[in-house]
Amino acid sequence: MIYDKITENIIGVAIEVHKAVGPGLLESAYQECLLYELRALGYSVKKEVSQPKTYKDLILDNGYRIDLLVENTVVIELKTVERFTDVHTAQILTYMKLGDYPVGLLFNFRSKLLKNGIKRFINTND
Repeated sequence: MIYDKITENIIGVAIEVHKAVGPGLLESAYQECLLYELRALGYSVKKEVSQPKTYKDLILDNGYRIDLLVENTVVIELKTVERFTDVHTAQILTYMKLGDYPVGLLFNFRSKLLKNGIKRFINTND
């Protein structure tokens, strides 16, 4: 898959950040570190990407907000939680579906070892 190298690099950078700063920070701190490292690798990265959502005739300016979007294809959602829940999975899948993004990575930076706090998703919507 063409996104394997991008996601491999993102995961590598996330593990590097986690090893350097540990599991005790806020999501926003990890977001800034990942943004810095991914841009240093030459990736186009957007932070706090919002997209309006319509409910009947009401336009919700911030229907959702993606933590990081890499190369306009990979959604990154950051968490610092005890463990992932179904809500976290639903959240990233919704972001991917609404934005028609092909790949998503969900990170839990509260994990002792980050490799145990990573989930990768593929958008299977046609």
